[in-house]
Amino acid sequence: MIAVTGANGHLGQLVVEGLVERVPVNQIIAAVRSPEKASRFATLGVQVREADYTRPETLSTALHGVKRVLLISAAEVNQRFKLHKAVIDAAKEAGVELFVYTSLLYADSSEIFLAREHKQTEEYIRASGLPFVILRNGWYLENHTSDLANAVEHGALIGSSNEGRFASASRADYAAAAVAALTQSVSENKTYELAGDQSFSMAELASEVSRQIGRDIAYRNLSHEDYAAILLGLGLPHPTVHVIIDADVKAIRGDLDSTSRDLSRLIGRPTTTLSEAVRSALLNPVKAV
Repeated sequence: MIAVTGANGHLGQLVVEGLVERVPVNQIIAAVRSPEKASRFATLGVQVREADYTRPETLSTALHGVKRVLLISAAEVNQRFKLHKAVIDAAKEAGVELFVYTSLLYADSSEIFLAREHKQTEEYIRASGLPFVILRNGWYLENHTSDLANAVEHGALIGSSNEGRFASASRADYAAAAVAALTQSVSENKTYELAGDQSFSMAELASEVSRQIGRDIAYRNLSHEDYAAILLGLGLPHPTVHVIIDADVKAIRGDLDSTSRDLSRLIGRPTTTLSEAVRSALLNPVKAV
């Protein structure tokens, strides 16, 4: 049995759908906080189990009989480690044979704000004695392309990453890596640095958008303070704005760039290109991670 935690989320849905193509549906468990929101999995024949990170008793039940589990990192920043610890403990109690975790690119050395809890989780997984695979996901292309319609309308992309580069990949790429880790023969106790094959700057993103729509879209690099003020003015909550600004700051020092080809090797194909991501976003706007 294979269990996917956080299966109701954007990444989780793609992982479950990928597993359905690889293994018998009766061997897949969608572990979710709100089973009533998971009816789409039942229509696929996937078993749905309640798994609330804040209620350990649900985790024990959710992981009963499970041999492989994917822990998709929780969304609650500053509470993640506590929540992840509960899942790791339940997996160990259940005798899970492979524990797969979605971490952050270079989590052990990155200075990105989000890295701290990922590093703590990785250390706890290693100390648990569970056989593991750690998938250190880089930035998502969707984080860059989710609001392209607004940028096109106003004639400019804004940010504060200067010439910092992002080796981003698509959500579908990272989901495919998780499916591969759960279904293929992979080396136990291995960490993969997952990143897009080609990195880019925000100016290069603006140039690609310009090429595809046939008119100029500029990239306006703002100070971190001015960019934060604009984001807050748009109604984004302070914690979200902090994560966005922190990512831009750390992109300048190279924390979101990478030459690793672990992702394309793991999924057996090139990662989604910037051109493909822009084309898809212009046709079908998506939500950011």
